[in-house]
Amino acid sequence: MTDSAIHALRELSDTALATAAALEAEIDRAADMIRETVRAGRTLFFCGNGGSAADAQHLATEYVVRYMRARRAVAAIALTTDTSLLTAAANDLGFEQVFARQIEALARPGDLLIIHSTSGDSPNVLRAAEAARSVGAKVLAFSARGGGALRALADLSIVIPTQRTDRAQELHLCIEHAICELIEREL
Repeated sequence: MTDSAIHALRELSDTALATAAALEAEIDRAADMIRETVRAGRTLFFCGNGGSAADAQHLATEYVVRYMRARRAVAAIALTTDTSLLTAAANDLGFEQVFARQIEALARPGDLLIIHSTSGDSPNVLRAAEAARSVGAKVLAFSARGGGALRALADLSIVIPTQRTDRAQELHLCIEHAICELIEREL
């Protein structure tokens, strides 16, 4: 059992090293996008499905509450948390609209939608990206497996070089924590 756990850690490490080598410029650009949004006093919106929804909620919380140190709150909203809204939108409009409808209501020019989707092909995140662009918000996508259809809708895509959902999600969190720490230092 120890060998399989150690193998998993080595695999994660190898994927992290490959990601750092392949995506350094893109990760720097992602940090710049978030920095510009925060400096302008605009809102970060997060969404995703399943484990990616949990990651979206996790990151929104880091910005609103704190990550490594006490500082002012940053406007950040996870679009995955309001069960009344999610179920009403899914029932009345279709599940593919659950995030787009919130973006339509809440997002404004200068805001940033951060999408977590390892496939990049979930209809509800694709509609959210379209809605963000229609209101003048930018889109930052975290995905894997080539980025899917989301890649073409995002202003910037961080596509982890793996086919594994778990490894992609682990590295999405790692990258976003690193960015959050950079932003927090500037507040």
